[in-house]
Amino acid sequence: MERTCGNGTLRLEHVGRKVTLIGWVARRRNFGSLVFIDLRDRSGLVQVVFDEQISEAIKDVRSEYILQVWGTVRKRTEANPKMATGEIEVHAEKVNIVNTAETPPITIADDTDSGEDIRLKYRYLDLRRPVLQHNLMLRHRVCMITRETLDQEGFVEVETPILARSTPEGARDYLVPSRLYNGKFWALPQSPQLYKQMLMVGGMEKYFQIARCFRDEDLRADRQPSFTQIDVEMSFAEREDIWGVCERLMHAIFKGIKGIDLEEHFIAVPWEECMRRFGTDKPDMRYGNEIQDLTDLFQNSQFSLFQTVIAEGGEIGALKFEQAADKYSRKALDSLQEFIKHGFKAHSLAYLKVEDGKFSGSVAKVLSEEEEGALKERLDLHDNDLVLIVADKKRVAQSSLGALRVRLAKELDLIPKEEIYKFLWVPDFPMFEWDEEEQRWQAAHHPFTAPKAEDVDKLFTDPEHVSSSAYDLVLNGYELLSGSIRIHDQELQSKVFAAIGMTEEQAEQKFGWFKNAFRYGTPPHGGFAIGLERLIMILCGTENIRDVVAFPTTNSAIDLMSDSPNTVDQKQLDILGISIDKDE
Repeated sequence: MERTCGNGTLRLEHVGRKVTLIGWVARRRNFGSLVFIDLRDRSGLVQVVFDEQISEAIKDVRSEYILQVWGTVRKRTEANPKMATGEIEVHAEKVNIVNTAETPPITIADDTDSGEDIRLKYRYLDLRRPVLQHNLMLRHRVCMITRETLDQEGFVEVETPILARSTPEGARDYLVPSRLYNGKFWALPQSPQLYKQMLMVGGMEKYFQIARCFRDEDLRADRQPSFTQIDVEMSFAEREDIWGVCERLMHAIFKGIKGIDLEEHFIAVPWEECMRRFGTDKPDMRYGNEIQDLTDLFQNSQFSLFQTVIAEGGEIGALKFEQAADKYSRKALDSLQEFIKHGFKAHSLAYLKVEDGKFSGSVAKVLSEEEEGALKERLDLHDNDLVLIVADKKRVAQSSLGALRVRLAKELDLIPKEEIYKFLWVPDFPMFEWDEEEQRWQAAHHPFTAPKAEDVDKLFTDPEHVSSSAYDLVLNGYELLSGSIRIHDQELQSKVFAAIGMTEEQAEQKFGWFKNAFRYGTPPHGGFAIGLERLIMILCGTENIRDVVAFPTTNSAIDLMSDSPNTVDQKQLDILGISIDKDE
């Protein structure tokens, strides 16, 4: 169809130009002999004016009709600063109704009042909203910048299989039954991890892929059952080499999308220190209020809870919030206590307020004069400051205070409103974590991550204190990237499998093909995977990952638009050799 330009591209310099436009009717306004229509396409909106000579042709036109308009660009008598095309309009000379439309079940506008469920059901209409189209186009631009940048770095884009072998040493797999081999299953890949390591064995040296991945796990606002990651692997590289590639990629993306020059190198805080200072391994660095360890100040405390915690090797930590004491009533503080009790299994939350140079609060009466003075000096306290204290097991205290730090930052408006992007490398994660259900150690990252060289001797004697060569990149409180230096030695890989309770027979059955490749000169290698949706979510300034995915599912992993997952015919099941047992 004839079309000369995008509707949203017209400006003052185009006045007098003859144009042919196509788009959807976003809004119609009748003013007697004149009809004004805002015509929308992917590039934006433009106002089209129909005089009485042509308005009869559009008398039945309403929202979401598709029109083809021939006309002339004119300067508006009164500009509309809210529209990019607000200084001009198009005087219609001819119109063609390309298609009609029923009244949409949702409001098609950025400030829609339609609920999320109905927008997901009619996602094809929701996608007409400019904000979602902007998000998807931004996603496209990020992918293009990624490809260009990594190509310049010498990386080769390689596609890895979508149908793969199940690897149960991670999240739950989505299984795909085989028609040709009844009783056997493919799995949709949780990541291209094993294949990209095989590419390193195969001598590709530098690989990347914008890869679709699948995990059958509980969902959140920033997680979907299928997702995309920028997947990177390189041979003969140390950790700093890999970090350098990632940092240069982030520089290119943020410069290209936001016009922002990021710091040359991102700071790094080891995992243990990160937990001690922020109570989380993905801290938001845009504000302070770090955790203060007060355990040493209460060594001689007469307060029984503090005595017990210290005797059992626990920790007493605190957060200070300046000029916040008057903002938290007893009821509000009780709500904070319930928050950490139910969410983090903390015993209790203590608090102190400073008023006229004196302490008040739940533990004010149990403090000695010496402890009061030490607290004021350690925390640099002043009138109207609020102190939150958690005394508990080390990790419980840290994680509770970390969550309180985030919650109060939001409630007290401590997060900067302007666009600030604070990156943080978090290296040296624990190699293992204890699985209470299975009563065994499991890989905290994945079992192909190399332990730190100095901790290899502790794999069987002290697994709790083995550090790995894993690292995350955190941005504004989100885990943006995970990666590691991989194991490239067959003997070490066998030791790690054994350390997580895998027998030689189990390791051979699950990963024999993978281990066998290590017999033929595997290069040292490492890499990372960036969560593309999370990156786009941050760049778009939204907190919901569904805003940056074309066809997302609900939090219950249901696609409301296509009504899936759904049942299949018995004939299909018979071909696959599958029967369904239903609990009535």
